Formats: sequence, C-alpha cells, structure tokens
Amino acid sequence: MSDRPLASAPELKAQIEAERGGRPFLVFRDGEGGQRIVAVEPGAGELWVGRGDSADVRLGWDGEVSALHAQIEVVRDECTLVDDGLSRNGSFVNEERVHGRRHLRDGDTMRFGQTAVVYRRPGEGVPESTVIAGEVSAAATVSPAQRRVLVALCRPYKDGADFATPATNGEIGAELHLSVDAVKTHLRALFEKLDVGALPQNQKRVALAERALQTGIVQRREL
Repeated sequence: MSDRPLASAPELKAQIEAERGGRPFLVFRDGEGGQRIVAVEPGAGELWVGRGDSADVRLGWDGEVSALHAQIEVVRDECTLVDDGLSRNGSFVNEERVHGRRHLRDGDTMRFGQTAVVYRRPGEGVPESTVIAGEVSAAATVSPAQRRVLVALCRPYKDGADFATPATNGEIGAELHLSVDAVKTHLRALFEKLDVGALPQNQKRVALAERALQTGIVQRREL
C-alpha cells in the first residue's frame, strides 16, 4: 500500500490546527476539490446547510442541495443534524437517511446532495490526525464526479457476489456518458485517494471497489 495521505500537507495541517482548537468542526470538499473547514463556534446555536447565500455551511456548487437544506443544532459541544423534510433530496448520515433528528458522533459522514461533510469532535473517538486524513475523511476527499465513477465501478457488486468483477472503463463511460480517457483520469485519482495506487495494475480496480464499499463511500443500495 502507498503511504501517501489522502489530504495534502497544507490540508492536513489545517485539520490538525482545527483539532487543536478543541471545538467541533466540519470538513468537506468544494466544487473545485479544495478542502473547506467550518468551525462550530461556542454559542452558535444552529448552523444551516444549503445552497443559498444565507446558509452557514454553503454548498453552492451542488445542484442537488436545496437553498436551505438542513440544520445542525448546537448545544454546548454536542451537535445534532435536523432534517424535517425541508430539503428536496434528503440528508444522510453514514448513508442512512435522516428523518427528523440524528445526534452526530466524531467521524460521522453527512451527505447533502453529492457533497460529503465529515463531522469532527476533538476528544471523542480516535484523535490521531492520520486517521482524520485516512478512511474517516475518505468520503470528503472524493468529488461528486469521482463518486459517480465509483458507484458505476461497483455496479456488478449489487447482489453482493463474492466473485464479482468491477465494471470496465467502457461500461462506466457508457453509463455516465464519459469518454474512456475521462474515466481513466478519474480512476487514477481515485487509486491514490483510496490508497491503492501502489498495487499491481491488475489488482487496483478490485481493491478500489472493495475499499469504496468497505469505507461506506459507496453503499450497496446505490447499486
């Protein structure tokens, strides 16, 4: 396995600084793939997530996110995701749809539209910064376009077949209306992001599909 981190050095430094602050924070990727960190300030009360200008956590690049999509309720250092049906496409925590309220724990991955947002609460769970940049935040490093490629790659695993073979580049391209070269570009980036880049070429695709399913970036019900 490659020991390359899933976050760049400056991004990892920013995560470490946020952790040292001792407050809960959110980490996610914007529409250009850049890392964003939103601190949950003392006395915040609530944070609104949405595509509109008035949202505290603004996901303006994601067309599947409503103007005001969901609310994160803050009581001292405890955060709760609240979705009372305000959004068009729903909110998810660890790929489970939220109906009403869901208390957040360190490392939980929320999804609004195609954007994954990781909740961090320093002092709860495993504190090592390497984990922040590892599988816990793997979902947050994958862009919406790359995630669609991952879902298509894993499509043959729909029925949980132990000996399934990942979709070919041609099959992925046909499903997503992409050229084979574009599919290859996405896969090369995903090999590195999900830490399978050092494997022999004939093992990378299977390892990538398995890693995507194991970490929850792709859920079988999406297939």
